[in-house]
Amino acid sequence: MPRWYWVLLAFAPLALAARAMGWAPLVIFGASAISLIPLAGLIGLATEELAYHLGPRFGGLLNATFGNAAELIITVFAIQRGLLTLVKASITGSIIGNTLLVLGMALLAGGVRNGVQRYDPRETSHNSVMMILAIAGLILPATFAFVDNDLPVVENISLIVAGLLLVTYLAYLAYTITNTDVLEQEGAANEASWTRRKSLLVLAAATAGTAVVSEMLVGAVEPVTRQLGWSEFFVGVIIVPIVGNVAEHFAAVQFAWRNRMDLSLAIASGSSTQIAVLVAPVLVFLSLAMGKPMNLVFAPLELAILVLATAVFAYINIDGESNWLEGVQLLALYAMAGVVFFFLPNALG
Repeated sequence: MPRWYWVLLAFAPLALAARAMGWAPLVIFGASAISLIPLAGLIGLATEELAYHLGPRFGGLLNATFGNAAELIITVFAIQRGLLTLVKASITGSIIGNTLLVLGMALLAGGVRNGVQRYDPRETSHNSVMMILAIAGLILPATFAFVDNDLPVVENISLIVAGLLLVTYLAYLAYTITNTDVLEQEGAANEASWTRRKSLLVLAAATAGTAVVSEMLVGAVEPVTRQLGWSEFFVGVIIVPIVGNVAEHFAAVQFAWRNRMDLSLAIASGSSTQIAVLVAPVLVFLSLAMGKPMNLVFAPLELAILVLATAVFAYINIDGESNWLEGVQLLALYAMAGVVFFFLPNALG
């Protein structure tokens, strides 16, 4: 386990102390955000270790379930506080963050060290189709709302689309788990470093810690955005996805550096797909159960960037080769999106 996990983990008690002593919200927000990085990483590590004990089928199911646990926990607390703009922005930010930022860094790092990298384009094509389907599920409710802004109808459409996305994800998951050839080959090269008991204890502790820290982070969002002049939207689309997925981002870059671009692509595309077809629909149903219903209607600019990110992802991966220039191109598109997202709320308000 990387040593920097333990260093950053020290910010969790700092965040707790800051709130107990009434320190500035900015300190609480910053310490909470930093501590979420190692906590999310520990959830990922514990999940992987436990997956080795469970075997390819159940291990794959576990990885799929806990793949975006940290971000899901953050958004549940945000829904509780009525910060639906932040929740919806985090969905957008996670998808473009994985397809542009994470994959861009991986392609750049891997290309600089290894030159042209090759992989099997057949697997990436499955992920590309799932991403296109997921983006369609986000575009169609917004298109209807543009034509007919009848809120009850829009909410019903969002619920139906969310249900269909969940069914599609379950089918995708069943297909992946029943085709275990690749999983077994990868599992043969790895053995668990932790016992099952240790894996379960770390997973439980990291999940509980993430819940505590997420509640503090979300509680500090409103005063911090007022102080810094940021918007709730910008925090959701940029900050939340980054702190919730840094450990996963680091793993994708590491695999590319080791000339394992197939695994880097699996991380980037798998996480994006899971956000769109699992996390987003789950949040729609959870928000309804919590009495603060959220629909799947996103702003036109968000949808435009989602479409661009998905199209670029599919086009880059179609030939089974990658290079560092493609990484630069993805990062440039992410930077452009970030600049627009930062200034858009101020321009609107």
